[in-house]
Amino acid sequence: MKTEDVLESCIFEFRKMKQRADRALAQVSAEDLFRKLDPESNSIAEVMKHVGGNLRSRWTDFLLSDGEKAGRHRDMEFVRSETDTPERLLQSWESGWACLLETLHKLRPEDMERSVAIRGETHSVIEAIHRTLTHSANHVGQIIFLAKHFAGPRWQTLTVPRGQSEQYTAGMIQSQDGGYLSKG
Repeated sequence: MKTEDVLESCIFEFRKMKQRADRALAQVSAEDLFRKLDPESNSIAEVMKHVGGNLRSRWTDFLLSDGEKAGRHRDMEFVRSETDTPERLLQSWESGWACLLETLHKLRPEDMERSVAIRGETHSVIEAIHRTLTHSANHVGQIIFLAKHFAGPRWQTLTVPRGQSEQYTAGMIQSQDGGYLSKG
């Protein structure tokens, strides 16, 4: 597989991950964004701030500076402040994702051979991409879990509806004109 294909695959997965998180976020109230399951848990709002801050820090000047920017205050991402509103959270969330995706789209095949630093530790560009992919997936999973918990019976599934795996798979195969099964 060519490095351009790997990059395009990662971009596709990032977009799909964000889309699922956004669909989960749309199912909770503004009040639920700030709720915690217990004192040691993070709220959806805190996770959104953290992901936004992480993505902006890592992907601003990605090839030129350390991914942990001096102006980032990571610990404050996990503290509710009086300026935290649903609108500001969404703005932080969106700006982080935009930074990531814009940077990924600007990478050239030769950039994939370069090295970058994150907290002084050297990573290949592809390692840095995978690091962000796994980190973001972890936190998107937390958002989805909390959103589903808070939405309760109002929850609209994001992937395969419970108890409908066979129908879903059959529909996917049919919508792809037989998919890989008919090309055998």
